[in-house]
Amino acid sequence: MHSVESRFIAIVIGALLVFVAPLFVLFLILSSDRVARERLENTEVLLEANVQALGKPLWDFDKDSIDQIVTALQAEADISFVRVRDSSDMIDIRKPAVSPDPDDARSVVKTDILYRASDGIKKVGTAEIWLRKQGIFARFTKDEVTIFAIFFFAVATLFTAAIIGNRITIIRPLMRLTGAIEATRRLGSRHHVDWTSNDEMGALAHNFNEMQSKLEREENELKLAHARATDIYNLTPAMLFSIDANNRITAVSDYWLTATGYRREAVIGQEFTDFVVEESRETYRKRHITSMENGSICEVTVRFRCANDSIIDVLILETGVVASNSRQALSLSVMTDVTDLKEAENRNHRQAITDHLTGLLNRQGFEAVLDDLIGEADTLGQQLACLFVDLDRFKWINDNLGHAAGDDVLCQVAMRLRRQLRAGDIIARLGGDEFAILLSAPNARQLAMDVSDRLVASLRAPLIVNGAEINVSASIGVAVYPDHAETAACLLQKSDMAMYARKRSGKNGVQLFDNNMVDIARKRLETEQFIDQGLRDDWFIAHLQPIVSLSDGRVAGFEALMRLNHPERGLLPPAEIIGIAEENGSIGQIGDAILSKAIASLAVISRLDGLADSYLAVNFSPLQFEPALPARLAALLLQNGITPSRIVVEITEAVLMLDNPVVRDVLDALSDLGCRIALDDFGTGYSSLSYLNRFPVDIVKVDQSFTRSLSSDQPDVRRKSRMLVEGIRTISHQMGCAVVAEGIETAEQWDILQAMNIEFGQGYLLSRPLPLDALLEKLDEFARPTAPERQAIAS
Repeated sequence: MHSVESRFIAIVIGALLVFVAPLFVLFLILSSDRVARERLENTEVLLEANVQALGKPLWDFDKDSIDQIVTALQAEADISFVRVRDSSDMIDIRKPAVSPDPDDARSVVKTDILYRASDGIKKVGTAEIWLRKQGIFARFTKDEVTIFAIFFFAVATLFTAAIIGNRITIIRPLMRLTGAIEATRRLGSRHHVDWTSNDEMGALAHNFNEMQSKLEREENELKLAHARATDIYNLTPAMLFSIDANNRITAVSDYWLTATGYRREAVIGQEFTDFVVEESRETYRKRHITSMENGSICEVTVRFRCANDSIIDVLILETGVVASNSRQALSLSVMTDVTDLKEAENRNHRQAITDHLTGLLNRQGFEAVLDDLIGEADTLGQQLACLFVDLDRFKWINDNLGHAAGDDVLCQVAMRLRRQLRAGDIIARLGGDEFAILLSAPNARQLAMDVSDRLVASLRAPLIVNGAEINVSASIGVAVYPDHAETAACLLQKSDMAMYARKRSGKNGVQLFDNNMVDIARKRLETEQFIDQGLRDDWFIAHLQPIVSLSDGRVAGFEALMRLNHPERGLLPPAEIIGIAEENGSIGQIGDAILSKAIASLAVISRLDGLADSYLAVNFSPLQFEPALPARLAALLLQNGITPSRIVVEITEAVLMLDNPVVRDVLDALSDLGCRIALDDFGTGYSSLSYLNRFPVDIVKVDQSFTRSLSSDQPDVRRKSRMLVEGIRTISHQMGCAVVAEGIETAEQWDILQAMNIEFGQGYLLSRPLPLDALLEKLDEFARPTAPERQAIAS
């Protein structure tokens, strides 16, 4: 049964139940009550008549008459039980003999039986009648039942006619309309309804047929437009695809299928992320979040798996509109193969973060990894140790053996360092001969110290470079995060501080960072700032210390010493300034300034009586020995009118020990210019004697430690010191060199040196290093004291 017809039947039945049935039931109830009342009234009349008839038989004790009357009463249809008794209980007649169930009685009527005697009305007995309980339909007469049957027939006829009429006028056209719709759905063609009438159903069928015709025309137009769009979609030389709101592929272009190797039926309906490698899936899912700045266009690069399991990098540009009440969600994505471009980017990135010589990370790559490892250390609750490794004497290798040999050394050192590390440890070459290592562990401090010891030990064996053995050592500084630093930059800086502290302590070893190093670094930075400002504002001055003849006290020359005169702090310690200047490369500028001022001071001193031939001894740092030095010195001498023979170039064993060809050439050029060469601090090096033969040395200066030992309180020390000084004097004189004793502070030392036939001396006994004005005043105090009466000249 069709649902429309079912609803119609339900409506009709509901109307009958709601309206007709209640009226019929009311009619039955009213009729039943009427019939019941009438029968009760008839029964009461009959009872009253028969009861009066029972009076005389009861008075006469006529049981036969009484029995006849009771039988007549019980014969009535409405009476189920009758009982008559006299007042003396001698007569008790029941019909029927057994009383029925009281629940079957509708009602019980009791009345007194009276008799009119001569002496008045007397009660002679009682009568009891039970009325029979009857059904609702039993109360009605045949006529009434006939009326009810006619009513039911009329209702049934009306109901049947409504059903038949509904089926003919409504259900049939609806079934045809439904059939047309179903045929359209199943067959895909537009079917029409074969129904004509002038009522609403006919109008509905007509409108449906017109709608079908219109939809057929529009469908044909849409098919044509879709075919054109599909052709454009597939003919576009780009990998196009569309997805729905659930990232499922709804369409792909032919070019997409050709480029990826998939079949269309294998991809339509699949999630696009199924074709993206796992590590890129989250990136693709978050593409709208990461590309919100581009508005409706989102851009993402992921790794895509082709049908042949090859992996390509693709750039996806996606545009679309979100779903709304008037349209569905729509998207169009263009996928471009950028594998070659990505490989080029990765290659450029690797080159950007990799040291081309050793293959290790460079500074940029190291700093990027350092940031990541600090975050990882925070997450895991571990320590991160940074080892700053700097090679000792590497500049000597570059200067003497060439940069190719230096590069070979760096590669071999990098290999040795790498072998001492775990697989996951990070090592980088920061530049030059500086390396950095990162160690992550719960107790990274102890691990770093152990690894550092192994690194130092691994460099003890000589390196083979161009067939020659080269010894290389390293100074290592260690700092630990988070114990010593809170940031990546601070960790690297403090490991660098620790490395420099190791350099100052003698190199070739390990130094763990200490907070005192911060103060040292701060002081060093302050000194560097003083040096820079001193060069800009001309704070550097030359102090001169007289060098006298020990035989007669005559001033023979002066040694020029560098001083930095700070406007607020006064004179700063020169040793610290020279050491920092040599490290940061500013020693050349300082040396040029001191050399220029010292030669100018010598020109002024030369105007004094007896000092026209005095000489000037100037200390030179190894970094000052450049090919242009002889020419620059010659220009200064010419400018101040000083002959080259009055200039003594003082060098230390550290300069000669480098055995640098450039240094040798510069010394030869200075000697050819006419300058003399003095070997300073003689006797403190392990190979000093060979220098006298290999280099053009004219003057040998005895180290002040030997001079002080000549007057020691310990006899054994005095004896050995005199033997050493006499040996230096003898060797120097044999090599044609004059001897100058440094650090003379007492008259006893003067006498001893004079007795040893040492020609010249200098020290605080004679004069401290003084600026030019103070020195000119001091020179007036110099006399020619005789040996026995000599007194201290310096105050």
